[in-house]
Amino acid sequence: MTTARLPLFPLNAVLFPGLVLPLNVFEERYRAMMRELLKTDEAEPRRFAVVAIRDGREIAPTAPGLPDQTALPEKGPAAGFGPDPIQAFHRVGCVADAATIRERADGSFEVLATGTTRVKLLSVDASGPFLTAEVEELEEVRGEGAGALAEGVLRAFRAYQKRLAGARERSLATGTELPDEPSVVSYLVAAAAVLDTPAKQRLLQAPDTATRLREELRLLRSETAVLRHLPSLPATELTRAPTSPN
Repeated sequence: MTTARLPLFPLNAVLFPGLVLPLNVFEERYRAMMRELLKTDEAEPRRFAVVAIRDGREIAPTAPGLPDQTALPEKGPAAGFGPDPIQAFHRVGCVADAATIRERADGSFEVLATGTTRVKLLSVDASGPFLTAEVEELEEVRGEGAGALAEGVLRAFRAYQKRLAGARERSLATGTELPDEPSVVSYLVAAAAVLDTPAKQRLLQAPDTATRLREELRLLRSETAVLRHLPSLPATELTRAPTSPN
């Protein structure tokens, strides 16, 4: 399998291949990362790895904390992640390709990236101005029955969307056509469903597409049943993650 050393951007969220990731970068460790990425020629991908935080803080504390009000906040690339940062992160993440990196007048950055490939986290290095990681690319295995499962997931997803939007089937706009390639379906649904981080992480690290789709079918049916008994909720945009405050 292919391995690489990439800048590491931990988030309190899960990034999936194909998902658009907007970032508002203001912490110095991540500013340093973006300045380094800008050194890459525009014709080349500006890649970094995104992993979900298992135990730690996405944003380092900037004031004395509890219980010791006099304790100074941590600084440095591993601030908020403990003495062994890799233990604070889920081990399967996603490579992000930064299509846009715009520096603001105050030195912060506006970044728009897209998830590309799943990776396994092998090691984390905190010796530089920002975290870097050795990662191994994970092959996407189709699995048995993925095609039929994708069709079932799409049907369940449409029913889930209708419940989520509080819309009646006969009045719901058709909207953008959904894909039919099983792996694309599996990632789109995983990103769009309103699930907590542990559930999304389990979907990301599923051993194959069929397993992911099977779990999504179970989750969608369960969530749709719950939504029948709740007030209407706003619809979710399918391909964009919420903007991370860095």
